[in-house]
Amino acid sequence: MFIGPGAEVMERMGDKARAKRELAAAGVPLVPGAETASPAEARAAANDVGFPVLLKARAGGGGKGMRLVEDEAALGDAYARASSEALAAFGDGRLYLEKAIAPARHVEIQVIADADGGVLTLGDRECSIRRRPQKLIEE
Repeated sequence: MFIGPGAEVMERMGDKARAKRELAAAGVPLVPGAETASPAEARAAANDVGFPVLLKARAGGGGKGMRLVEDEAALGDAYARASSEALAAFGDGRLYLEKAIAPARHVEIQVIADADGGVLTLGDRECSIRRRPQKLIEE
């Protein structure tokens, strides 16, 4: 028996902006942010949530296409660089924006569930040790 999400779920969750929309619709609390299609939209969203912000690739991960933006003056260049890097890494240059939370910890929890409604968590992993945005250690 296959254990894991189906291809349709993986496709939906592969687009981080879409995943955030679905999580918000399910009532999950999220870091404030917005989908962006241009530097102008990113600027408006950043002014709405407040600096600093993170620009993130909608596709992929591993820190590719991610930029921390401390102020409005740096946003245009950061947007162009993040979008270019995301396009080169994932074939998709679209970005979304989130409020940067600092200090913060990156903790992951794996959850499994069965068709009968049983749910089990498999513990947590501390993933905060990073170089640039790339995780170095998962403990």
